[in-house]
Amino acid sequence: MNQLDQLKKMTIVVADTGDFEALKQYQPTDSTTNPSLIYAASQQPQYQHLVEEAIRYGKTKDKNAILDKIFVNFGLEILKIIPGRVSTEVDARLSFDVNGSIEKARHLIALYESAGIDRKRVLIKLASTWEGILAAQKLEKEGIHCNMTLLFSLPQAISCAEVHATLISPFVGRILDWHKKAEGISSYPPAEDPGVKSVTTIYNYYKKFGYKTQIMGASFRNTGEITELSGCDLLTISPPLLEELQKSSAPLIRKLDPQKAKESPLQKQPIDEKTFRYLLNEDAMATEKLAEGIRNFVKDIVKLEKMILEKMK
Repeated sequence: MNQLDQLKKMTIVVADTGDFEALKQYQPTDSTTNPSLIYAASQQPQYQHLVEEAIRYGKTKDKNAILDKIFVNFGLEILKIIPGRVSTEVDARLSFDVNGSIEKARHLIALYESAGIDRKRVLIKLASTWEGILAAQKLEKEGIHCNMTLLFSLPQAISCAEVHATLISPFVGRILDWHKKAEGISSYPPAEDPGVKSVTTIYNYYKKFGYKTQIMGASFRNTGEITELSGCDLLTISPPLLEELQKSSAPLIRKLDPQKAKESPLQKQPIDEKTFRYLLNEDAMATEKLAEGIRNFVKDIVKLEKMILEKMK
């Protein structure tokens, strides 16, 4: 049995892609997208019909309507292939806007429901800012399930769990990137990888204190990070790394276990807004990577908008 099949026995495997052919090849349960992945996919000739349909839909509205429809069109195609859920991201420019995030999420869900998709099959991605967390609290009460993205720290994770967010996506590889640069280190042993250690701590905290929010490790740089997090609720993996796992037949040992987590020495941490903001500010890595992640998603949204305007000429 290859490593991908072994992993699927202990963890829900999610494809981190907007490429439909990769979804057919690796047969993940769920799939997640973001503005960067959608922008890259929208450049491919085989997906132009999804962009063109969105432009026809939104021509009498505005570019935001077209943008939303492009994201949903890709999501709808993905849902034809996978048995589970697709994650669709709220415009990153709303990362500090509670009401704007809520309205955008409702609109995206309405587009999916108008296409006959049950909202249970859609996760709305929100940045793990304080405002994003407040938006998730309201949306979850409405039955709109949230995937909290751009998550780099335990205080962010605790706050997301306290508002009953459905899912968090801690970014393993981006944590590693920051530490390599800050410490001048070219690599870490997989078990010492700072991103792996961060997700392991979050997993142990959630399982020890009985939180229902699921953990989906994301943004991997190598398969060592993935195998060290085997047993995590979900892992979202890019096609090149899925291929590496599929080609390896090395035995895979479960590393994260809910029973072992209950024995963790971690203490309960109450987090309110001022504590959240202070602890995030104290963590240079989390602060910098959160801000950088929002900026980069916004850049790709702007690129998508420019592409739309060009096609509308």
